[in-house]
Amino acid sequence: MTTETLDIKITKSAQSRLAQTDFSKLVFGHTFTDHMLVADYADGEWKNFEIVPYGEIGMSPAISSLHYGQAFFEGLKAYKHADGQVSVFRPDKNAARFNKSAERLCMPVMPEELFVQSIAALVDVERDWIPTADNHSLYIRPVMFATDPFLGVVPSKTYKYVILTCPVGPYFSKPLRVKFETTFTRSAEGGFGYAKAAGNYGGAMLPTRRAIEEGFDQLIWTDAKEHLYAEEMGAANVMFLLDGKLVTPSTRDTILDGVTRDTVIAMAKDWGITVEERRISITEILEGARSGKLTDAFGAGTAATIAPVGAFNFEGEEYTLSDPATREFSNRLFNTLNDLRYGLIADTHGWNYMV
Repeated sequence: MTTETLDIKITKSAQSRLAQTDFSKLVFGHTFTDHMLVADYADGEWKNFEIVPYGEIGMSPAISSLHYGQAFFEGLKAYKHADGQVSVFRPDKNAARFNKSAERLCMPVMPEELFVQSIAALVDVERDWIPTADNHSLYIRPVMFATDPFLGVVPSKTYKYVILTCPVGPYFSKPLRVKFETTFTRSAEGGFGYAKAAGNYGGAMLPTRRAIEEGFDQLIWTDAKEHLYAEEMGAANVMFLLDGKLVTPSTRDTILDGVTRDTVIAMAKDWGITVEERRISITEILEGARSGKLTDAFGAGTAATIAPVGAFNFEGEEYTLSDPATREFSNRLFNTLNDLRYGLIADTHGWNYMV
Protein backbone atom coordinates (compact mmCIF):
# COMPACT_ATOMS: atom_id res chain seq x y z
CA MET A 1 0.00 0.00 0.00
CA THR A 2 1.46 3.34 -1.04
CA THR A 3 1.64 6.30 1.31
CA GLU A 4 2.21 8.68 -1.59
CA THR A 5 0.14 11.84 -1.73
CA LEU A 6 -1.12 12.75 -5.16
CA ASP A 7 0.08 15.97 -6.73
CA ILE A 8 -2.90 16.92 -8.88
CA LYS A 9 -2.81 19.85 -11.27
CA ILE A 10 -6.17 21.66 -11.30
CA THR A 11 -7.39 23.76 -14.23
CA LYS A 12 -10.76 25.32 -13.49
CA SER A 13 -13.52 25.72 -16.07
CA ALA A 14 -13.85 29.28 -17.36
CA GLN A 15 -17.64 29.18 -17.05
CA SER A 16 -19.60 26.91 -14.71
CA ARG A 17 -22.81 25.28 -15.94
CA LEU A 18 -24.13 24.93 -12.40
CA ALA A 19 -26.54 27.87 -12.54
CA GLN A 20 -28.13 26.56 -15.76
CA THR A 21 -28.70 23.04 -14.36
CA ASP A 22 -32.24 22.12 -13.27
CA PHE A 23 -31.72 19.79 -10.31
CA SER A 24 -35.42 18.97 -10.22
CA LYS A 25 -35.22 17.25 -13.64
CA LEU A 26 -32.09 15.13 -13.43
CA VAL A 27 -31.98 12.09 -15.72
CA PHE A 28 -29.52 9.54 -14.37
CA GLY A 29 -26.15 9.81 -16.12
CA HIS A 30 -27.07 12.66 -18.48
CA THR A 31 -25.87 15.73 -16.58
CA PHE A 32 -22.14 16.09 -16.00
CA THR A 33 -20.33 18.48 -13.69
CA ASP A 34 -17.85 21.14 -14.79
CA HIS A 35 -14.70 19.07 -14.39
CA MET A 36 -13.23 15.60 -14.77
CA LEU A 37 -10.04 13.94 -13.58
CA VAL A 38 -7.62 12.36 -16.05
CA ALA A 39 -4.39 10.41 -15.60
CA ASP A 40 -2.10 8.24 -17.71
CA TYR A 41 -0.32 4.94 -17.26
CA ALA A 42 2.94 4.59 -19.20
CA ASP A 43 6.43 3.28 -18.59
CA GLY A 44 5.16 1.18 -15.71
CA GLU A 45 3.68 3.98 -13.59
CA TRP A 46 0.64 6.19 -13.10
CA LYS A 47 1.33 9.84 -13.89
CA ASN A 48 -0.12 13.16 -15.08
CA PHE A 49 -3.03 13.36 -12.63
CA GLU A 50 -5.05 16.44 -13.59
CA ILE A 51 -8.48 17.92 -12.95
CA VAL A 52 -9.57 19.69 -16.13
CA PRO A 53 -12.79 21.11 -17.59
CA TYR A 54 -15.19 18.37 -18.67
CA GLY A 55 -14.93 17.75 -22.40
CA GLU A 56 -13.89 15.49 -25.23
CA ILE A 57 -10.71 13.43 -25.16
CA GLY A 58 -8.69 13.04 -28.34
CA MET A 59 -7.67 9.49 -29.27
CA SER A 60 -6.47 7.36 -32.14
CA PRO A 61 -9.12 5.16 -33.83
CA ALA A 62 -6.61 2.31 -33.46
CA ILE A 63 -6.52 2.27 -29.65
CA SER A 64 -6.77 -1.29 -28.40
CA SER A 65 -9.73 -0.71 -26.07
CA LEU A 66 -11.94 -0.04 -29.10
CA HIS A 67 -10.85 -3.22 -30.85
CA TYR A 68 -10.10 -5.72 -28.07
CA GLY A 69 -12.19 -4.57 -25.13
CA GLN A 70 -9.62 -3.61 -22.50
CA ALA A 71 -11.98 -1.25 -20.68
CA PHE A 72 -13.80 -1.29 -17.36
CA PHE A 73 -15.33 1.12 -14.85
CA GLU A 74 -16.48 1.61 -11.28
CA GLY A 75 -19.45 3.41 -9.73
CA LEU A 76 -19.81 5.10 -6.34
CA LYS A 77 -21.52 8.13 -4.83
CA ALA A 78 -20.86 11.25 -2.77
CA TYR A 79 -23.44 12.74 -0.42
CA LYS A 80 -24.06 16.18 1.08
CA HIS A 81 -24.75 16.02 4.82
CA ALA A 82 -27.21 18.27 6.64
CA ASP A 83 -24.31 20.23 8.18
CA GLY A 84 -22.75 20.82 4.75
CA GLN A 85 -20.04 18.18 5.03
CA VAL A 86 -19.43 15.85 2.11
CA SER A 87 -18.72 12.13 2.19
CA VAL A 88 -18.00 9.38 -0.33
CA PHE A 89 -19.49 6.00 0.55
CA ARG A 90 -16.99 3.15 0.97
CA PRO A 91 -14.47 4.15 -1.74
CA ASP A 92 -11.98 1.63 -0.36
CA LYS A 93 -14.28 -1.21 -1.47
CA ASN A 94 -14.48 0.26 -4.97
CA ALA A 95 -10.69 0.64 -5.03
CA ALA A 96 -10.26 -3.06 -4.27
CA ARG A 97 -12.80 -4.09 -6.91
CA PHE A 98 -11.22 -1.70 -9.43
CA ASN A 99 -7.99 -3.65 -9.10
CA LYS A 100 -9.74 -7.03 -9.37
CA SER A 101 -11.20 -5.88 -12.70
CA ALA A 102 -7.81 -4.56 -13.82
CA GLU A 103 -6.05 -7.82 -13.04
CA ARG A 104 -8.66 -9.93 -14.86
CA LEU A 105 -8.43 -7.78 -17.98
CA CYS A 106 -4.61 -7.76 -17.92
CA MET A 107 -4.50 -4.04 -17.10
CA PRO A 108 -2.41 -2.18 -14.52
CA VAL A 109 -3.65 -1.91 -10.95
CA MET A 110 -3.71 1.40 -9.12
CA PRO A 111 -2.59 1.76 -5.50
CA GLU A 112 -5.81 1.97 -3.50
CA GLU A 113 -4.77 5.16 -1.74
CA LEU A 114 -4.25 6.90 -5.09
CA PHE A 115 -7.66 5.74 -6.29
CA VAL A 116 -9.37 7.13 -3.17
CA GLN A 117 -7.36 10.36 -3.27
CA SER A 118 -8.22 10.96 -6.91
CA ILE A 119 -11.93 10.48 -6.15
CA ALA A 120 -11.76 12.81 -3.16
CA ALA A 121 -9.90 15.50 -5.10
CA LEU A 122 -12.52 15.70 -7.85
CA VAL A 123 -15.43 15.55 -5.40
CA ASP A 124 -13.86 18.41 -3.44
CA VAL A 125 -13.68 20.56 -6.57
CA GLU A 126 -17.28 19.68 -7.51
CA ARG A 127 -18.85 19.78 -4.03
CA ASP A 128 -21.31 22.52 -5.09
CA TRP A 129 -22.73 20.06 -7.64
CA ILE A 130 -23.82 17.57 -4.97
CA PRO A 131 -27.64 17.69 -4.73
CA THR A 132 -29.29 18.23 -1.36
CA ALA A 133 -32.73 16.77 -2.17
CA ASP A 134 -33.83 13.45 -0.68
CA ASN A 135 -32.48 10.38 -2.51
CA HIS A 136 -30.12 12.52 -4.57
CA SER A 137 -26.33 12.32 -4.72
CA LEU A 138 -23.26 12.84 -6.88
CA TYR A 139 -22.60 9.71 -8.94
CA ILE A 140 -18.90 9.06 -9.55
CA ARG A 141 -17.75 7.06 -12.58
CA PRO A 142 -14.04 6.11 -12.76
CA VAL A 143 -13.12 4.36 -16.00
CA MET A 144 -9.88 2.92 -17.38
CA PHE A 145 -9.21 1.99 -21.00
CA ALA A 146 -6.27 0.86 -23.12
CA THR A 147 -4.68 3.46 -25.42
CA ASP A 148 -1.92 1.75 -27.44
CA PRO A 149 -2.60 2.80 -31.08
CA PHE A 150 -1.96 -0.41 -32.98
CA LEU A 151 -3.86 -3.50 -34.03
CA GLY A 152 -2.64 -6.56 -32.19
CA VAL A 153 -4.22 -8.96 -29.71
CA VAL A 154 -1.83 -8.23 -26.86
CA PRO A 155 -2.28 -6.16 -23.68
CA SER A 156 -1.74 -2.46 -24.14
CA LYS A 157 1.27 -0.83 -22.50
CA THR A 158 -0.49 2.52 -22.02
CA TYR A 159 -3.83 3.38 -20.40
CA LYS A 160 -6.05 6.35 -19.62
CA TYR A 161 -7.85 6.80 -16.30
CA VAL A 162 -10.79 9.22 -16.22
CA ILE A 163 -13.29 10.13 -13.50
CA LEU A 164 -16.64 11.69 -14.43
CA THR A 165 -19.23 12.98 -11.94
CA CYS A 166 -22.99 13.40 -12.38
CA PRO A 167 -25.63 14.83 -10.03
CA VAL A 168 -28.37 12.19 -9.91
CA GLY A 169 -31.73 11.32 -8.43
CA PRO A 170 -33.25 7.85 -7.99
CA TYR A 171 -32.32 5.27 -10.64
CA PHE A 172 -35.66 3.45 -10.38
CA SER A 173 -38.93 5.21 -9.60
CA LYS A 174 -41.24 2.21 -9.16
CA PRO A 175 -41.23 -1.44 -8.01
CA LEU A 176 -39.59 -3.63 -10.62
CA ARG A 177 -41.27 -6.21 -12.81
CA VAL A 178 -38.50 -8.66 -13.61
CA LYS A 179 -38.06 -11.65 -15.87
CA PHE A 180 -35.87 -14.69 -15.26
CA GLU A 181 -33.61 -14.89 -18.33
CA THR A 182 -33.14 -18.52 -19.39
CA THR A 183 -31.96 -18.14 -22.98
CA PHE A 184 -29.23 -15.53 -23.04
CA THR A 185 -26.22 -15.64 -20.73
CA ARG A 186 -24.54 -12.72 -19.01
CA SER A 187 -21.44 -14.58 -17.85
CA ALA A 188 -20.09 -18.13 -17.72
CA GLU A 189 -17.80 -19.93 -15.29
CA GLY A 190 -14.22 -19.02 -16.07
CA GLY A 191 -15.26 -15.72 -17.61
CA PHE A 192 -15.10 -12.21 -16.19
CA GLY A 193 -18.62 -11.59 -14.91
CA TYR A 194 -17.16 -10.47 -11.59
CA ALA A 195 -15.31 -7.62 -13.29
CA LYS A 196 -17.00 -4.35 -14.23
CA ALA A 197 -15.84 -4.88 -17.78
CA ALA A 198 -17.51 -2.84 -20.50
CA GLY A 199 -18.10 -6.00 -22.51
CA ASN A 200 -20.34 -7.49 -19.83
CA TYR A 201 -22.77 -4.63 -20.28
CA GLY A 202 -22.57 -4.54 -24.07
CA GLY A 203 -23.50 -8.22 -24.28
CA ALA A 204 -26.47 -7.69 -21.97
CA MET A 205 -28.11 -4.94 -24.02
CA LEU A 206 -29.99 -7.03 -26.59
CA PRO A 207 -31.76 -9.37 -24.12
CA THR A 208 -32.47 -6.42 -21.83
CA ARG A 209 -34.01 -4.43 -24.68
CA ARG A 210 -36.18 -7.40 -25.64
CA ALA A 211 -37.33 -7.75 -22.02
CA ILE A 212 -38.23 -4.05 -21.85
CA GLU A 213 -40.20 -4.40 -25.09
CA GLU A 214 -42.16 -7.20 -23.34
CA GLY A 215 -43.01 -4.88 -20.45
CA PHE A 216 -40.30 -5.81 -17.95
CA ASP A 217 -38.00 -3.43 -16.10
CA GLN A 218 -35.05 -5.76 -15.50
CA LEU A 219 -33.77 -9.27 -16.02
CA ILE A 220 -32.62 -11.72 -13.40
CA TRP A 221 -29.74 -13.51 -15.07
CA THR A 222 -29.38 -17.23 -14.44
CA ASP A 223 -26.39 -19.57 -14.57
CA ALA A 224 -25.01 -20.27 -18.03
CA LYS A 225 -24.83 -24.05 -17.65
CA GLU A 226 -28.40 -24.98 -16.66
CA HIS A 227 -30.35 -21.70 -16.31
CA LEU A 228 -31.70 -22.99 -13.00
CA TYR A 229 -30.10 -20.61 -10.48
CA ALA A 230 -30.50 -16.87 -9.96
CA GLU A 231 -27.31 -14.86 -10.34
CA GLU A 232 -27.86 -11.09 -10.47
CA MET A 233 -30.07 -8.41 -11.95
CA GLY A 234 -28.97 -6.21 -14.80
CA ALA A 235 -28.29 -3.16 -12.64
CA ALA A 236 -27.83 -4.70 -9.20
CA ASN A 237 -27.23 -7.77 -7.10
CA VAL A 238 -30.46 -9.57 -6.22
CA MET A 239 -31.47 -10.39 -2.63
CA PHE A 240 -34.38 -12.24 -1.04
CA LEU A 241 -35.93 -12.43 2.43
CA LEU A 242 -36.94 -16.08 2.46
CA ASP A 243 -38.40 -17.72 5.57
CA GLY A 244 -36.97 -14.92 7.69
CA LYS A 245 -33.42 -15.25 6.28
CA LEU A 246 -31.60 -12.93 3.93
CA VAL A 247 -30.59 -15.12 0.99
CA THR A 248 -28.43 -13.89 -1.90
CA PRO A 249 -26.40 -15.64 -4.59
CA SER A 250 -22.84 -16.21 -3.42
CA THR A 251 -20.20 -14.30 -5.36
CA ARG A 252 -18.16 -16.27 -7.88
CA ASP A 253 -16.55 -15.45 -11.21
CA THR A 254 -19.98 -14.92 -12.77
CA ILE A 255 -21.31 -12.47 -10.18
CA LEU A 256 -20.24 -8.94 -9.28
CA ASP A 257 -19.14 -8.47 -5.67
CA GLY A 258 -21.35 -5.44 -5.06
CA VAL A 259 -20.50 -2.78 -2.48
CA THR A 260 -24.17 -2.22 -1.63
CA ARG A 261 -24.60 -6.00 -1.43
CA ASP A 262 -21.77 -6.20 1.10
CA THR A 263 -23.26 -3.29 3.04
CA VAL A 264 -26.71 -4.90 3.21
CA ILE A 265 -25.20 -8.17 4.45
CA ALA A 266 -23.29 -6.37 7.19
CA MET A 267 -26.39 -4.44 8.28
CA ALA A 268 -28.55 -7.58 8.34
CA LYS A 269 -26.02 -9.32 10.56
CA ASP A 270 -25.95 -6.27 12.85
CA TRP A 271 -29.73 -6.65 13.18
CA GLY A 272 -29.49 -10.33 14.07
CA ILE A 273 -30.83 -11.61 10.75
CA THR A 274 -29.42 -14.86 9.43
CA VAL A 275 -27.62 -14.37 6.12
CA GLU A 276 -27.11 -17.13 3.57
CA GLU A 277 -24.77 -16.52 0.63
CA ARG A 278 -25.34 -19.51 -1.61
CA ARG A 279 -26.77 -20.72 -4.88
CA ILE A 280 -30.52 -20.15 -4.94
CA SER A 281 -32.69 -21.89 -7.51
CA ILE A 282 -35.54 -20.38 -9.46
CA THR A 283 -37.72 -23.19 -8.10
CA GLU A 284 -36.96 -22.18 -4.51
CA ILE A 285 -37.77 -18.55 -5.23
CA LEU A 286 -41.06 -19.32 -6.96
CA GLU A 287 -42.12 -21.80 -4.29
CA GLY A 288 -41.42 -19.13 -1.70
CA ALA A 289 -43.58 -16.69 -3.63
CA ARG A 290 -46.44 -19.22 -3.77
CA SER A 291 -46.23 -20.19 -0.10
CA GLY A 292 -45.71 -16.71 1.30
CA LYS A 293 -42.26 -17.57 2.71
CA LEU A 294 -40.72 -15.07 0.29
CA THR A 295 -41.59 -11.81 2.03
CA ASP A 296 -39.15 -9.47 0.30
CA ALA A 297 -37.06 -9.26 -2.86
CA PHE A 298 -34.97 -6.37 -4.09
CA GLY A 299 -31.98 -5.29 -6.09
CA ALA A 300 -29.00 -3.80 -4.24
CA GLY A 301 -26.55 -1.61 -6.12
CA THR A 302 -24.80 1.76 -6.11
CA ALA A 303 -27.06 3.26 -8.76
CA ALA A 304 -30.18 1.31 -7.82
CA THR A 305 -29.62 1.55 -4.03
CA ILE A 306 -32.47 -0.65 -2.69
CA ALA A 307 -34.86 -1.38 -5.58
CA PRO A 308 -37.91 -3.48 -4.60
CA VAL A 309 -39.11 -6.25 -6.92
CA GLY A 310 -42.88 -6.11 -7.37
CA ALA A 311 -43.29 -9.19 -9.56
CA PHE A 312 -41.33 -12.07 -11.12
CA ASN A 313 -42.06 -13.69 -14.44
CA PHE A 314 -40.84 -17.16 -15.30
CA GLU A 315 -41.70 -18.77 -18.64
CA GLY A 316 -44.77 -16.57 -19.00
CA GLU A 317 -46.16 -17.11 -15.50
CA GLU A 318 -46.39 -14.05 -13.25
CA TYR A 319 -45.72 -14.08 -9.51
CA THR A 320 -46.81 -10.89 -7.74
CA LEU A 321 -45.20 -10.09 -4.40
CA SER A 322 -46.47 -8.02 -1.48
CA ASP A 323 -46.79 -4.25 -1.73
CA PRO A 324 -43.24 -2.85 -1.32
CA ALA A 325 -44.59 -0.08 0.89
CA THR A 326 -45.51 -2.69 3.52
CA ARG A 327 -42.16 -4.53 3.55
CA GLU A 328 -40.40 -4.01 6.84
CA PHE A 329 -36.93 -5.25 5.91
CA SER A 330 -36.16 -3.49 2.62
CA ASN A 331 -37.75 -0.26 3.82
CA ARG A 332 -35.62 -0.37 6.96
CA LEU A 333 -32.55 -0.96 4.79
CA PHE A 334 -33.41 1.92 2.47
CA ASN A 335 -34.06 4.38 5.29
CA THR A 336 -31.05 3.35 7.36
CA LEU A 337 -28.72 3.52 4.38
CA ASN A 338 -29.97 6.98 3.53
CA ASP A 339 -29.60 8.18 7.11
CA LEU A 340 -26.07 6.82 7.22
CA ARG A 341 -24.95 8.26 3.90
CA TYR A 342 -26.42 11.69 4.66
CA GLY A 343 -24.80 11.75 8.10
CA LEU A 344 -28.04 11.59 10.09
CA ILE A 345 -26.98 8.58 12.21
CA ALA A 346 -23.68 7.38 13.63
CA ASP A 347 -21.32 5.73 11.14
CA THR A 348 -20.28 2.82 13.37
CA HIS A 349 -18.53 0.94 10.53
CA GLY A 350 -16.52 3.92 9.28
CA TRP A 351 -18.04 3.67 5.81
CA ASN A 352 -18.28 7.43 5.09
CA TYR A 353 -15.05 8.83 3.70
CA MET A 354 -15.12 12.55 4.52
CA VAL A 355 -13.89 14.92 1.83
